[in-house]
Amino acid sequence: MRTTLLIIFTALLGGCLGMPESVKPVTGFELNHYLGKWYEVARLDHSFERGLSQVTAEYSVRNDGGISVLNRGYSKEKKKWKEAEGKAFFVNSPTDGYLKVSFFGPFYGSYVVFELDRENYSYAFVSGPNTDYLWLLSRTPSVAPEVIEKFVRMSKERGFDTSRLIYVQQQ
Repeated sequence: MRTTLLIIFTALLGGCLGMPESVKPVTGFELNHYLGKWYEVARLDHSFERGLSQVTAEYSVRNDGGISVLNRGYSKEKKKWKEAEGKAFFVNSPTDGYLKVSFFGPFYGSYVVFELDRENYSYAFVSGPNTDYLWLLSRTPSVAPEVIEKFVRMSKERGFDTSRLIYVQQQ
């Protein structure tokens, strides 16, 4: 019985660390260039972000070698800011854009950077553990139309339902 519970618990903890079969993390990832503030330009909606505008994510190095994550968005309905603090760690190598992130204790989910402006780190396309999770992040509140077109094309090619994309209102 104890072994069965241990197997179930391990499966639950690691169950969200996969990625869509069609998604591959970028290689040559440089964390120091990725740190700092990012604006959410587009996403597939989820309950934890529903109704939020002005969404940002900030990444910084933790003392334990991990990465601090601070997600923030404004709820117009509630007229207040919502914040979530988390932590992230590389799953394989620090040069692969494949991390696990947690906002809820021991439970981690995948954070897979599958496209990146390598010259300036000005935009990133990010997937979660399956095709229900997708984000376009940028260093600025908006991006050029070509970046959105590339994001939609690459995401659609990888099986994401881009007809459900929400374009985040930024100020």
